Amino acid sequence: MDLEEAKEFKERCTQCAAVSWGLTDEGKYYCTSCHNVTERSKEVVNTEAIPNTKIQAINRGLKRKQKLEKGWDWYVCEGFQHILCQQADALQTLGVGPELKNEVLHNFWKRYLQKSKQAYCKNPVYTTGRKTAVLEDNPSHSDCDSAPELLSDFSCPSFVESGAESQPDGHARKPFSIVKAPQSEMASICSGSLDGVEYSLRKEKGIVKMSMPRTLAFCYLSLLWQRETVTLSDLLRFVEEEYIPYIHAFQQFPEEMKLYGRDKGIFAIESWPNYEDIYKKVIEVATFLDLPRFPDITEDCYLHPNILCMKYLMEVNLPDEMRDLTCQVVKVTGIGEVGFLTFDPVAKKTETVKYDVQAVAVIIVVLKLLFLLDDNLEWSLSSIAEKYNEDNKEDKPWFDFRKWYQVMKKAIDEKKQKWEEARAKYIWKSEKPLYHSAIDKPVVHKRREMVVNLQKQFSALVDSTPAVEKKSPSSFQFNWTEEDSDRTCFHGHSLQGVLKKKGQSLMTKNSLYWLSTQKFCKSYCKHVTTYEESNFSLSYRFVLNLFSFLLRIKTSFLHEEVSLIEKRLFKKKYNNKTKKKSSKSRK
Repeated sequence: MDLEEAKEFKERCTQCAAVSWGLTDEGKYYCTSCHNVTERSKEVVNTEAIPNTKIQAINRGLKRKQKLEKGWDWYVCEGFQHILCQQADALQTLGVGPELKNEVLHNFWKRYLQKSKQAYCKNPVYTTGRKTAVLEDNPSHSDCDSAPELLSDFSCPSFVESGAESQPDGHARKPFSIVKAPQSEMASICSGSLDGVEYSLRKEKGIVKMSMPRTLAFCYLSLLWQRETVTLSDLLRFVEEEYIPYIHAFQQFPEEMKLYGRDKGIFAIESWPNYEDIYKKVIEVATFLDLPRFPDITEDCYLHPNILCMKYLMEVNLPDEMRDLTCQVVKVTGIGEVGFLTFDPVAKKTETVKYDVQAVAVIIVVLKLLFLLDDNLEWSLSSIAEKYNEDNKEDKPWFDFRKWYQVMKKAIDEKKQKWEEARAKYIWKSEKPLYHSAIDKPVVHKRREMVVNLQKQFSALVDSTPAVEKKSPSSFQFNWTEEDSDRTCFHGHSLQGVLKKKGQSLMTKNSLYWLSTQKFCKSYCKHVTTYEESNFSLSYRFVLNLFSFLLRIKTSFLHEEVSLIEKRLFKKKYNNKTKKKSSKSRK
């Protein structure tokens, strides 16, 4: 072959380091110095220049297709790394700072790989075949430049590991990447990943296995460390509204990362994340990583109960004057103290704060202090407020609990109906078909194609209305303004109808209060309190259901938090009860 056509290839020969190339009859480059033939081939445009070019080009195309079908060698942790990157990018799109991904989440993930013995340790669990590329942090790695970078923005700051091979502090930042390794014989026929079967069966004591729900735990821990304006309930709602990848996150894997068999059970998920479950996993992951005390939650921080209470008062259309009362409850109970609010996994406190749940629990306690919520007093006070507002239309209106109940019930019912319809219509099957083995692939693809065609035909017949554009994400689910003539906004309404002056201070006209929980379960019980809906008033149940839907949590979970706030607020009552019981038992 003429050497002129090989001049564009400038790489050095791996055998003799010379840069002198020619082309074989098959179109591959060979070194004219040592006659070493590479796997690289020239893309031929003029087929008349090389004999048998047509046949060779077809052969090369088949080889490339076979290589693509087989895919890369990859490990399960690399798949989770790719998903974490997607979720961090989504959070950044929502307004979170880039430090969350490039520094905080990166270090948490790196620490997890070390603690789970998958990387940054002397004896990683992957002892055969290639090591995972996420574990490699060597700038001299020969494959890094040509590797398809999954976490191209995931910069690699220096990180001091404990009791293992630590990276030098002066190490240059380099993005994590998955190495396009040669296809090995160890690739399992039961999974696309090299360790899918092994990972599914792995049950090592003390090791927290990575899972899809735990990716959200990592995200929330990173948000908490950065003290971002995103609560756990907000995070899970953004997941449900598909602003953050979760259910079908594996669809964004590179095409060469084949996913089937056991991988399906690891990455494919068909249930929405649950607040209580993710909350437990947050504590579990933080404890496993042995994370230090998080940055302090101070009064100017979004997660402080005073600020969150103000946010939720606006959300549920309650008067602004209630903010002073919520602040008083926060102060008396001590739940606004830095030591109480700051997350410290090492200290292993018995009470770990659920910031959003705690804030709405404070509001419910204040509503009980003002209106008792016994299906009697709140309606009597509402009648008084209604009469006052009719007689004094020019004055500042008094807050009418009955009217607020009617407005909020209508709004929440409409919102809940839309939410239930969206859940019912949600398509759990992914666009990217999943199959148990390579043998099932053609059948699965054919079935998926038929389903898509049927869906298109059915949607064309049933629903001809254009799809509604997706709204931009917001931390508020309800917006209340004075200009809205269709719905009453209660933010500017007065609490004079339920408060009375006593000297320089204001007191509630209602002097009664009933405790949500009369008796707490013993320490060995799994829950703190029990919640039987039929035992409580309708108005209390409405308020519980309202806030529970807002946070997407169970009413029993919120009732428990209300009981804990009351326990701190009415310490003397509970102490007196225990003293009386102990004295009776002695008699």
